Amino acid sequence: MEEKMTMEKFEDASEIVKKVTLETKLMYSSYFSELTGNKVYFKPENMQFTGAYKVRGAYYKISTLTDEEREKGLITASAGNHAQGVAYAAKCYGCKATIVMPTTTPLIKVNRTKSYGAEVVLYGNVYDEACAYALQLAEERGLTFIHPFDDLDVATGQGTIAMEIIKELPTVDYILVPIGGGGLATGVSTLAKLLNPKIKVIGVEPEGASCMKASIEKGEVTTLSNVNTIADGTAVKTPGTKIFPYIQENLDGILTVKDEELIVCFLDMVENHKMIVENSGLLTAAALKQLKPENKKVVAILSGGNMDVITMSSVVQNGLIQRGRIFTVSVLLPDKPGELVKVSQVIADMQGNVIKLEHNQFVSINRSAAVELRITLEAFGMEHREQIVKELQDKGYRPKIVQPKSIY
Repeated sequence: MEEKMTMEKFEDASEIVKKVTLETKLMYSSYFSELTGNKVYFKPENMQFTGAYKVRGAYYKISTLTDEEREKGLITASAGNHAQGVAYAAKCYGCKATIVMPTTTPLIKVNRTKSYGAEVVLYGNVYDEACAYALQLAEERGLTFIHPFDDLDVATGQGTIAMEIIKELPTVDYILVPIGGGGLATGVSTLAKLLNPKIKVIGVEPEGASCMKASIEKGEVTTLSNVNTIADGTAVKTPGTKIFPYIQENLDGILTVKDEELIVCFLDMVENHKMIVENSGLLTAAALKQLKPENKKVVAILSGGNMDVITMSSVVQNGLIQRGRIFTVSVLLPDKPGELVKVSQVIADMQGNVIKLEHNQFVSINRSAAVELRITLEAFGMEHREQIVKELQDKGYRPKIVQPKSIY
């Protein structure tokens, strides 16, 4: 492997990116530390000006271009965060930028990218399709293409995160880094090993888009047939080929996370740290419980926080349902005056809070014998939910948990 990611370049990049980054000091998490048995710190890159770490790699890459390459205009493909990074960095350098984004990109990422003066083209359902189209446009228009992850200069810029982590916490044992295409993991793992080979760097992928895990297991870059994950920022079918050798050499392992775990983790982050972290950015936090509890110092990189309100609403709703804090129960009762009051009293006595009632008179031909009442209510958690259901059972209402249509 030709050595291009050197300590000298990392040091150079670390000084250059300071022009466009905010200081994201490590945050100790007592909640996640107690939950996992390790000393957990977060690197909150979701607090960057563009809402993600991507501005580091984009700005450093543009700094390495010639004046002629910049004057041609820049183009890239991105699911959102790299788009904003390139758009913002291009604005700083006075360059024109064109960004090709998948049609599934959250609206907040599209609008913010446009707000930095970039031209946005929506194309394809996933990053890989958008990237192929961006390369086509680059050739047709004579633009300078900036790859979001399969570029050693971009990866070097992203790796500056490791420099900051180790300066602030020299005794760190583990660094957890999210993986989409692999640029961030390449930069962080390579620099971490240069600074201290004893540091373990673990990559984290969504289970529905684990292209890097598949590639490492096969020993070569592998393309997934499809990806399916709510972590849109890491929904990549094929990892980078230029960076892959660095991943093979420097990454100590890969963990995968189910979408359901990201949903619950979002609630944990909001309630315990008052932070909005997008699904891809939560991968490392959700993977913390997979590490053995050894009282080690663990830094989890929260890579981004660009999440639209509709997605946020859906994640919160599903998280509350998973935790048993919102649920819908179906009960059968005679269709006669006073029955609804009786059911309401049972719930009130159990300290349940009714959100919504749906009354179906046509569940049975004999209405006087049984009508269905669906009650959506709040509980303190799974144990409290089961207590409410048991009380309804004891009162003869034959309760059945059903999937809520909506909590609103």
